Amino acid sequence: QAPLLLVALLFFFASGAARLWARYALERVEYGRRLSANRVFFGESVTLEVAIANRKILPLPWVHVQDEVPEGVTFLKGQTSPSHKPTRAILSNFLSLSWYHRQGRRYPLQCLRRGLFTFGPATIKSGDLFGFFFKDTTDERLDHLLVYPRVVPLEELGIPSKAPFGDLLVRRHLFQDPVRVMTTRDYAYGDPLKRIAWKATARVGRLQSRVFEPTTTVDLALFLDTRTVAPPFWGQVEQLLETGIIVAASVANHSVQEGYRVGLYVNELYRHASGMVRLPPSDHPEQLRRVLEALAQLQGFPFVDIEEALEREARALPWASAIVVVAAVPTAPLLGSLHRLQRAGRRVALVLVGQSAATAPSNGLLVYHVSDQVYWRELESLRVGHPRRRGTR
Repeated sequence: QAPLLLVALLFFFASGAARLWARYALERVEYGRRLSANRVFFGESVTLEVAIANRKILPLPWVHVQDEVPEGVTFLKGQTSPSHKPTRAILSNFLSLSWYHRQGRRYPLQCLRRGLFTFGPATIKSGDLFGFFFKDTTDERLDHLLVYPRVVPLEELGIPSKAPFGDLLVRRHLFQDPVRVMTTRDYAYGDPLKRIAWKATARVGRLQSRVFEPTTTVDLALFLDTRTVAPPFWGQVEQLLETGIIVAASVANHSVQEGYRVGLYVNELYRHASGMVRLPPSDHPEQLRRVLEALAQLQGFPFVDIEEALEREARALPWASAIVVVAAVPTAPLLGSLHRLQRAGRRVALVLVGQSAATAPSNGLLVYHVSDQVYWRELESLRVGHPRRRGTR
């Protein structure tokens, strides 16, 4: 039966060739992924470029690449499929590569959500010409995209850009910077002991006091409450959280542009680090970037009550600092803490987010109200109320 033997040999050699083809299909195959930018603002667009190269003489009749991408970004070109993992999607590419061939594709993305987004890992699958056998591998390399929250002018929030939080941003008082020593002088009655310059005293033989360089730098401590549901209930209202983050980012941006040292305190834990979000006021050139990065990664899961963080951190703030609290749930303990700080001579202001918070009594506190009626993804400007001192006539 020569024909039958010939067919059997043909299938035998085809099977062997297919096995060898699938075995070496992914040898010297390189996959790459690149983002045109790793940090963007809300609403901006970036380009995702993927490329795969076959650096061997064996051609690949088919290659299937499945790359994990976040659901939070919008693909303007190409389609993604749902993934079994939450908040993830699959970007599929099916192509063929000849010997020493490279192919690339570009996908424009629009960032309509703030946050830290991860691209990858990618699964690459290929095999023989007939599709009988295949081999797959996983590229574990990851790429990250950080989307900063929306930043808008204060006027669009209903907060005047001039004197937004009392007299602090109008009349800049002269303070003495305890870090910058200008000179020394003879000790005078009433000088604090901590100002005595002991080395200069030993050198001249009489008590000397340090004279610090005057500065007009004023600190602004920004407290953000990520709680959006009144206790004892738990949950999250997305519009309230996102509007509060927009307010915090906008206030921080305006204050830094005006030359003030800004700090951020949030009653939430860092996403990829230990401890609560705590950035003391600083005039470092990267301070605004740090604040925006912290705000971008908030998830809306408060760790402690905001009044607890306020009471703890206010003790370490300079006396002339302004304290601004952004909250959606003005609880009685929070209002009580603000009243105590105000009675002690502190400059405090409260920014309320949401319609339900507009009716909360505050008894003389400087209060602004920001509406959350327009869904944050579609905001071009926020509908805002007008500042007023509640409890006064």
